[in-house]
Amino acid sequence: MNLPEDFITKYSDLLGTEADAFLASFDTPSLSGYRVNPAHHDLPTKLTAAEPVPYELLGHFGTVGGRTLMHQSGAVYSQEPSAMFVGATAAPKPGEKVLDLCAAPGGKTTHLASYLQGTGLLVTNEINHKRVKVLAENVERFGVRSALILNESPDRLSPVFPDYFDKVLVDAPCSGEGMFRKDPDAMSYWSLDYVQDCATRQREIMTEALKMVKPGGQLIYSTCTFAPEEDEQMMAWVLDNFPEFHLVPIKKVGGVVDARPEWANGNPELKKAVRLFPHLMKGEGHFVAKLERDAGDAPAVHGQAKLGTPLTGDQRKLWQAFATEVLGQDSFDNLITVKDQLFAVPAGLPNLKKCHVFRPGLHLGTFKKNRFEPAYALALASDPQTVTQTLAITTNQWRAWVHGETFTLATAPQKGWYLLTCDSQPVGFGKVVGTTVKNFFPKGLRFTVYDEDLQD
Repeated sequence: MNLPEDFITKYSDLLGTEADAFLASFDTPSLSGYRVNPAHHDLPTKLTAAEPVPYELLGHFGTVGGRTLMHQSGAVYSQEPSAMFVGATAAPKPGEKVLDLCAAPGGKTTHLASYLQGTGLLVTNEINHKRVKVLAENVERFGVRSALILNESPDRLSPVFPDYFDKVLVDAPCSGEGMFRKDPDAMSYWSLDYVQDCATRQREIMTEALKMVKPGGQLIYSTCTFAPEEDEQMMAWVLDNFPEFHLVPIKKVGGVVDARPEWANGNPELKKAVRLFPHLMKGEGHFVAKLERDAGDAPAVHGQAKLGTPLTGDQRKLWQAFATEVLGQDSFDNLITVKDQLFAVPAGLPNLKKCHVFRPGLHLGTFKKNRFEPAYALALASDPQTVTQTLAITTNQWRAWVHGETFTLATAPQKGWYLLTCDSQPVGFGKVVGTTVKNFFPKGLRFTVYDEDLQD
């Protein structure tokens, strides 16, 4: 790989005798990985038995294609192995309030959701409008029930959520040096000046992010760069300017090593942060630090979220009829409508009037004239083991389904909506009329070419 000359010079000086192995690692293949979704049951053995990632129980080495049943149903999420270390370090507990501040495309958000197990609150934010759409698609596909998706800047969020979150994740926009091997195009915009620009932006983000951590809460900071200016020096700056925060040691496994205090101000506390080097472990380059705020009393949350409008009597009857007949229960609280769309909103939110809310919660469906049509997101968030009306389909029928086609059954079941499953995985809602299953797979997600389920 033709690395930038300034990059080679910089890390030859910093790493000394370690530099040759470090630079040689860029000429070795990058590794792929995936996480299994703990909300899904009966996953194929070839997925769950693949080589595990040492620091994440849900993680495995291997490649799962995007046009497979397991990917479409949200049973797996493709993620670079080193990136899994970030979510594993955050490891929120069920019931906690969590913020993923720089969340697109959604790998770390869905990882956090796995730990929350459908409880608590997951606020996932992306400042870029185009990227927040991708974030929403991945949150939907993974079946996340308790997520609020925002499209805001950190400085507009911090006044809304002061001292609020148990965990804040800042996967900071960075110079991307750790991704050179996986994405060589990242070298085209890299320069020493670009590193400084990224560090300036990171300080601005961190200034706002730290305000949103409640007393006793934690902020997990990560980058996919080797640059000390964005890593150790960033943490040294936080410790010097925000004395109520201190670093918490991170368990080092699988080749993960101490951060380098000598690359900043020499503060030995910086060793509590970690580095993931590609010449020492199986993965790309990352830096991860865990900051904890001193304990104290968190202020009360004032105001309540005012999102959408309450359901009308007719709308509530339509929803409850569907929930009782198809789902077997109405397990969703805090229901609102946005125009004709029905959402289940997470509880305990502050007033979000000044925020751009991209999606207020789990999309349950659409009210149409005298009827309710369930959402694709609701299907992927449903557990086939608890849903009353399910319909198992074959692999060939699934292929017709994701292509947007109707298909025919050998015998006619009771008419109505069914959660379609294939190999025990939820794939969408279909409407049965006679022996025909009408197709409601989203047009923008359809595909006709299929990948192998798992590649080593």
